[in-house]
Amino acid sequence: MASNVTQTHYNDLTPANKVSKKALNKMIWRSLFLQASFNYERMQAGGWLYGMIPGLVEVHTNKDDLALSMQHNLDFINTHPFLVTFVMGIVLSMEQQKTDIQTIRSVRIAAAGPLGGIGDALFWYTLVPITAGICGNLALDGSILGAVLFLLIFNAVQFAIRIWLMNWSYNLGTKAVSTITSNAKEFTRAASILGIFVVGSLIAAYGGTEVRIIISDPAINVQSLLNGILPKILPLAITIGLYFLIKKGWTPTKCIMLLIVVGIVGTMFGVLAGNSQAQDENGNPLPGGYTPLVEWYEYPTE
Repeated sequence: MASNVTQTHYNDLTPANKVSKKALNKMIWRSLFLQASFNYERMQAGGWLYGMIPGLVEVHTNKDDLALSMQHNLDFINTHPFLVTFVMGIVLSMEQQKTDIQTIRSVRIAAAGPLGGIGDALFWYTLVPITAGICGNLALDGSILGAVLFLLIFNAVQFAIRIWLMNWSYNLGTKAVSTITSNAKEFTRAASILGIFVVGSLIAAYGGTEVRIIISDPAINVQSLLNGILPKILPLAITIGLYFLIKKGWTPTKCIMLLIVVGIVGTMFGVLAGNSQAQDENGNPLPGGYTPLVEWYEYPTE
């Protein structure tokens, strides 16, 4: 939703002095609150204006112009929260030059739009899987260093990008829009391919879903048969299945609930492998790792 701004130019059209480093740093810190007042009418508009205020105050010494700028900076905006400083720098540069208001509004939307796909490819499909894969291995070994390293690496990267984008886009001005959008499709595709490659590697490295069933006499281990076809075939099948469910409109929450239900039912009937570390009356580990609630086949003791 657009704000009710009818004026097309500021009252004072004299370009302002360059915004101070202190104001830019304030804007970077305030960008963390982009989604603090998120709503379905103007999305991130409240957080956007809160982040822009330190720069706008230095640019507009005329109070009427400041009020006008704040009003149109409450227009609808929806962009990637980690890359928002790119848009903030461009808009601030235009505000400093006292560009006409409609142009500022148009550029703000044009710059904000592509960042959603670029940011998702860069962070959620690349940085997070790679960092989580590396640090998750430490956490699985019982080291708290895994969680600490994940938070340090993830936040160090996103803060570095916020700081660099703010200064780069502010100094470059409107030229930054064409620079980033001209290669947006190629960048997004490359980052997505890397993310898919990493997810595939994580399936092979950490996918642990196996079946417990051993049938016939002599005993035939079903999991060994599956490994002969393709190691980690079950984790791969689960990942592909979840992908198609999400494509059909399932939410991640529904997918997680489905996995929980399948895990409970599979363990209840002794289908899925697991190790409860429980022991029998003689202190020996339970055959198959646990005793299923419904025993429909006899698990060999040797």
